[in-house]
Amino acid sequence: MADMSPAVLHWRVRREFLILKIVAALVLATVTVLSLDDPRGAVLAAAATVAVIVLALRDVLAPVRLSVDGEGLVVVRGFAGSERLPWNAVERIRVDTQTRFTSRTEFLEIDTGERIFLLSRFDLGAPCQEVADELRSFRTGF
Repeated sequence: MADMSPAVLHWRVRREFLILKIVAALVLATVTVLSLDDPRGAVLAAAATVAVIVLALRDVLAPVRLSVDGEGLVVVRGFAGSERLPWNAVERIRVDTQTRFTSRTEFLEIDTGERIFLLSRFDLGAPCQEVADELRSFRTGF
């Protein structure tokens, strides 16, 4: 969801998803301990626990995935870094929709010509099309 500040918008991971990841990590850690008599099961459960912890840690370290102001965008890059993109570096903002079987995924695509940044609804805490529309209107001032 977008937070309104003076001429700045932010989109961030929803807290509910962070809490869900923490609960999943606790459940998986419990499964790991309960599976110690089965080495393969314990290794798989431990690997899943670490993966979920890493995802939760990213949400703690870089909760804001996208922000915009009059100068341009700041987009999350890598694990928890960010990159400033001036408006003149942004060639295109669009929503990429993929449908496979009965599943539909959408990504906000920010294209600089040299790089493409992809952000999901889970990254943004809002529908991708809504964010794309807000970015376009913010960029043009309408």
